[in-house]
Amino acid sequence: MKRVINGLFALLLLVGQSALALTLNEAREQGRVGETLNGYLGAVRQDPETQALVTRINASRSEIYQQLATKNQMTRSDVARLAGQKLVDKARPGEYVRGINGQWLKKQQ
Repeated sequence: MKRVINGLFALLLLVGQSALALTLNEAREQGRVGETLNGYLGAVRQDPETQALVTRINASRSEIYQQLATKNQMTRSDVARLAGQKLVDKARPGEYVRGINGQWLKKQQ
């Protein structure tokens, strides 16, 4: 399990350091996107630019989750849920996360 989580974050960091990373960071800082417990990025704002970013990031995450799932004999949704919890936990104060009630919340310290 720990190996899955470590591998997951190594791959997510690679995605985060791509050309999309700055755009993702800007979107987080502007409150346009947030992390969800299902492991996928969610759009807080519904404008086309934000939606396009969310679609691109989530497609990359889905591929990474599938690779890890195959490697570790798990389902993609199980890997995504593990990642989702970690991503929500690691969100910085002021960034949005979707709570278990489905509502967007600004992360507190």
